[in-house]
Amino acid sequence: MQERLYNFSAGPAVMPVSVLKKAQEEMLCLPGVGASVMEISHRSKPFDEIITAAETNVRTLLAVPDNYKVLFLQGGALTQFGLIPMNLIAGTDRSADYIVSGTWSKKAAAEAKTQGKVNIVWDGKVSGNGFRRKPSQSELALNPEAAYCYITLNETIEGIQYPVEPETGNVPLVADASSEIFCRPMDVNKYGILYACAQKNAGPAGVTMIIIREDLLDKAAIELPSMFSYKKQAEARSMLNTPPCFSIYMLRLVTEWLLHDIGGLDKMYAINKEKAALLYDVIDSSNGYYKGHADKEFRSIMNVPFRLPSEDLDKKFQQDAAQAGLMTLGGHRSVGGLRASIYNAMPREGVVALCEFMKDFQNKNS
Repeated sequence: MQERLYNFSAGPAVMPVSVLKKAQEEMLCLPGVGASVMEISHRSKPFDEIITAAETNVRTLLAVPDNYKVLFLQGGALTQFGLIPMNLIAGTDRSADYIVSGTWSKKAAAEAKTQGKVNIVWDGKVSGNGFRRKPSQSELALNPEAAYCYITLNETIEGIQYPVEPETGNVPLVADASSEIFCRPMDVNKYGILYACAQKNAGPAGVTMIIIREDLLDKAAIELPSMFSYKKQAEARSMLNTPPCFSIYMLRLVTEWLLHDIGGLDKMYAINKEKAALLYDVIDSSNGYYKGHADKEFRSIMNVPFRLPSEDLDKKFQQDAAQAGLMTLGGHRSVGGLRASIYNAMPREGVVALCEFMKDFQNKNS
């Protein structure tokens, strides 16, 4: 059997080894069922127990208030880019505020424009010196009558993260938390909608978790197809049709790992901050050999993009790293360079190995 390498992919991303082993153990036959989780009906009691446990775990980890629904839907974050405005502004004269802090919030705003009026209240490409930081509160020209204000909490490509969410008053804050969900405690009360595709910190690709305040379920002004309606999905407990059963099962295992093996999100956050500090220390102490992208105050603890003095060295770094058992360190295809994604399941040992490799690479190639 091939040895596992340290996988720094931005997504689909590294999974906890104990979770993978548990899934392997139960793959052929779910205990007490006699069939694989991929074979049983989503209307069956065993799957009802799985999806109920997944929701309970999410509510426990994030202290989700009772007036929020938790949905497990298909389609990924890109689908939510369209469904959010479809449910909240389509067919109305109301507009939505979008804070464009990186590639993913830019894409979200573009998709929202297909459904209604969008106001870009801040664009980090210009004001943020090339998507290197998040905006200060004073920079935001927010509309107090907006249907919602949209942000991306952590931009995976640029490696920038909100240290504090913007204040939006009575306007519901809608957030893409795909690449930081479960990396730290979060105050769900601050959000109207908080959502995350799973393939970073919550399991394999295939399911997107939406936490939505109940009063927003009735905001759709036009008749929507059932699968596109948050209200109808909530009424059907995410099972209007066959849901992504295996991905929900894996999300349940990951949330159990966070609760029982890690001990909750406070402990996970402490681990993540230490891992990020180790990596950023190597970058900062390299005398400019490694150049990070984000301004220090806004550095992500999940995604760390950086560059070397030349593109040739970037390529050599990846090749040599792969030979050292450190895989998927290339930057996003849209920006190039390098990127280490150090999600929850990346063990500290993997980050230490990368740090030692970086120091050795600099010594040999500078």
